[in-house]
Amino acid sequence: MFYNILVTLDGSELAETVIPYVEGLATRFPTRKVVLLRVVPPPHYFFEGSFYALGETQEQMEAIAQEYLDKIASRLQAKGLPVEIELRRGEVASEIIDYAHEHGIDLLAMSTHGRSGVKRWVFGSVAEKVLRSLNLPILLIRPEEVQI
Repeated sequence: MFYNILVTLDGSELAETVIPYVEGLATRFPTRKVVLLRVVPPPHYFFEGSFYALGETQEQMEAIAQEYLDKIASRLQAKGLPVEIELRRGEVASEIIDYAHEHGIDLLAMSTHGRSGVKRWVFGSVAEKVLRSLNLPILLIRPEEVQI
């Protein structure tokens, strides 16, 4: 059973493609909570497709992330889902892994960019790091419109 579902979001539409799957699972299983997790990396990190503008402070990035999570949470709560928000600071994959270990997560749900080759080597793969580090069910969604 999936009592505690962790949904990782990065502020992108791609990351949100996992939400309909989580909604379906949370309505079919006796879910106690759906945790929306957003990790704000240090300002010196650069991510392709990031929604942060250059020069934003850590506090500004966290405020943007909090507003984003609040919006998604409100939408899910309106559908009757038990939603919590978690905002963390640090290296994305490590924070996801730590949160899952610390909070008894039963299912991790996330989207992947589906990068390969040089892009994967340069930007890394949060999904791959998480997959290799957690021993729990992971719902990994790769949107069809992603170009490799």
